[in-house]
Amino acid sequence: MAWADALKLFYRFTFVGVARREHEEWWYDVASIMRGKAQDPRGWRSLDPHEGEDERREDPIFPFQQPPANAAEVDLWRKRVKEIPRTSVERLLVTLASAWLDVTREWEFDRRRPKMEERARVLLSRFPAATRFYANTGWGSENPDFYVMAATGVNPFTQYDADAGLIAVSDVEVGMFWSFDAL
Repeated sequence: MAWADALKLFYRFTFVGVARREHEEWWYDVASIMRGKAQDPRGWRSLDPHEGEDERREDPIFPFQQPPANAAEVDLWRKRVKEIPRTSVERLLVTLASAWLDVTREWEFDRRRPKMEERARVLLSRFPAATRFYANTGWGSENPDFYVMAATGVNPFTQYDADAGLIAVSDVEVGMFWSFDAL
């Protein structure tokens, strides 16, 4: 129930999916999520704003671009993300839920910030300490603070003009948090 409540952080057009990690090369698990072939291994709620929409019926991977299916494609997808430290992930999750990936543009952010951060921490708590995190956004430091500097240089994963997201990779699960209207 805490996970389902935490997903309320994303009141905008956001996709959240978690899959069991079944491959050494975790990009194949990400591809499974993007194709809609993976189920949450714990049976917990996901978010899919395109579920049941005409676009999805016509194209099962919509809104994502064709996910990687072989080693050469994995290499191309790997170049679209940068690893970020766990210390930056909470703020990135909040930023993904904010207008224009900029918390300064978020309505009443100072008042809403504690609850947004609490929900981000609940989502993050699913992934153990050794989890690695990757984002398709650019930044100017090794320890980005997404509240101070807005995410830039987005490498799209979808068919939209812009999107931004986070991939969490643990030994047992892979998670995707993807915002489609953040920019």
